[in-house]
Amino acid sequence: MQKEKYVPGHGAALLVNPDYGEVTPDWFLPAFWGTRAVSVSSGGRGSAWFIDGLRGGMVLRHYLRGGYVAKVSRAAYLYTGEERTRSFAEFRLLTQLRDLKLPVPEPIAAHYRRFNGVFYEAAILLGRIENVTPLGDCVADLAEDDWFRLGQLLRRFHEAGVNHADLNCFNILLQGQAFYVIDFDKGRIEAAQSDEAPWRQRNLDRLYRSLVKLTRPEWDLGQCWQSLEKGYAVNAPA
Repeated sequence: MQKEKYVPGHGAALLVNPDYGEVTPDWFLPAFWGTRAVSVSSGGRGSAWFIDGLRGGMVLRHYLRGGYVAKVSRAAYLYTGEERTRSFAEFRLLTQLRDLKLPVPEPIAAHYRRFNGVFYEAAILLGRIENVTPLGDCVADLAEDDWFRLGQLLRRFHEAGVNHADLNCFNILLQGQAFYVIDFDKGRIEAAQSDEAPWRQRNLDRLYRSLVKLTRPEWDLGQCWQSLEKGYAVNAPA
């Protein structure tokens, strides 16, 4: 089955999920959607919008830089080849993860546009996961069993070699009893997938640091993290 449709343009290109053949470059402009585009209130550096699409909710995300380099240019990235553009790489990674039945957003389309010869800007369209709450907003409401199941899920990602570049508590969403992981910009599938692979622990450490920053007087992070670690260990292969 075809996983993507490639649409070249003048100094630009699209990757499109074949189920969404009507996508055009205009879809990546918030102004195109008018009142059907609503800025995401938290995260994303002001670069993400919820889109009320004709076939359901979508998330539009423009790739923007943070930190010191953003003072020079927020949206410009050095072009080193089409396959390395942030949007194309994330689109293709999500396609792989969906094939592995991992709970991630559906990739709808990816776009990039070159300018000044050596730079590009990029954006991605994803299916919106409805009725979710970021982990960072509901930690005090979760039972130990929830943390255990989250640990099991993270182990599933790691056993598939998935290295999330920024696994923080706002990139994990809860929908009922189901967890989803989002924002795979700069993520990749690693060749080294053993228990001793350092990137695995770096992923978990990043999540832990983001949880430490939360201030929830009624919440015992230590006990919750122990439950997560137990789930992660139980899901280890025999």
